[in-house]
Amino acid sequence: MNNSILSLALAATVLAAPAANAADKLLLKTPTAFSTFLPGLGSPIPRIAEQLKLMSNGTIKMKVYEPGKLIAPFEILEAVSSGKINSGYTTAGYWAGKIPAAPLFSAVPFGPEAGEYVAWLYYGNGLTLYQEMYDQAGYNVKVLPCAITAPKTSGWFAKEINSPEDLKGLKMRFFGLGGKVLEKLGVSTSLLPGGEIFPALEKGAIDAAEFSMPAIDSRLGFQKLVKYNYFPGWHQQATVFELLINKKVWNKASDQHQSIIENACKASMIDSLAEGEAIQHISMNDNVNNHGVHIMQWSPEMLDIFRTTWDEVAKEESANDEFFAKVLTDMNQFRDDYKIWKENAFLPRK
Repeated sequence: MNNSILSLALAATVLAAPAANAADKLLLKTPTAFSTFLPGLGSPIPRIAEQLKLMSNGTIKMKVYEPGKLIAPFEILEAVSSGKINSGYTTAGYWAGKIPAAPLFSAVPFGPEAGEYVAWLYYGNGLTLYQEMYDQAGYNVKVLPCAITAPKTSGWFAKEINSPEDLKGLKMRFFGLGGKVLEKLGVSTSLLPGGEIFPALEKGAIDAAEFSMPAIDSRLGFQKLVKYNYFPGWHQQATVFELLINKKVWNKASDQHQSIIENACKASMIDSLAEGEAIQHISMNDNVNNHGVHIMQWSPEMLDIFRTTWDEVAKEESANDEFFAKVLTDMNQFRDDYKIWKENAFLPRK
């Protein structure tokens, strides 16, 4: 190749580069279902946005919108699927009314803790089933697990709960499949967004509530109104949060951009778990010492009632929805195989 041809080739490459780079840029407009003020719950998404920009050298940018600023939390799935927005950060448990199996990819009563959950997602059939669920239901989304939290508290009450009779007639904010358990025990449940729970408690629209971990619940002010905080979180030993991306947008993204987004979400899984585990003691001690909160443990009898009632709910949900049964069967098979490791490798609890 002579010098003039080489010069023309180099010039053509330089001229073509900006156009190629422009085509390879991706802006994700991402409403979140949770305030970024809430640690471990909403806080992961701005950190993900920062990492996407850094890892892609600025070719991926994510603009995060607080709840309700662009899309209402419970409308995110439909909006991403239709292309009204190209991404959203939420949790699958919010889609129980649309997709019966969705809560299984969020939190399961007496279900897996974080380590076991991510093992099933990444090295079992979890991720495949997760995507299949949205595809089968007709939603045009790519789903990525993007955060996971440690156990939740199982409720804030105005009085002690010592028997199933104490639950009957209560109006309570409760999440996911655990809510179906409580409904069988005579509780009237509602799924309110986080920002609506305190006003509902204050006005008496609900008598009790669960939402998240103590550090999150405290930021929402529950400890000011109700003083009995119950553990363990039998209904949510771990909770998964998802990044939804419009399928057309995802398919048009380069392999490099897809890999960056996938790995940013994987990193966020451990980062969100670590953040949650690091700060709960601060809020719990403050609640006890400065707000008169009583940290309560469910009796073995109450936990047995919750568990046997969950077994009833699981059978009913499986009978009513084939895909729910498919996912739960797969998860339980993984857990049965995992059991020998769990029972032998970890220290017993006191």
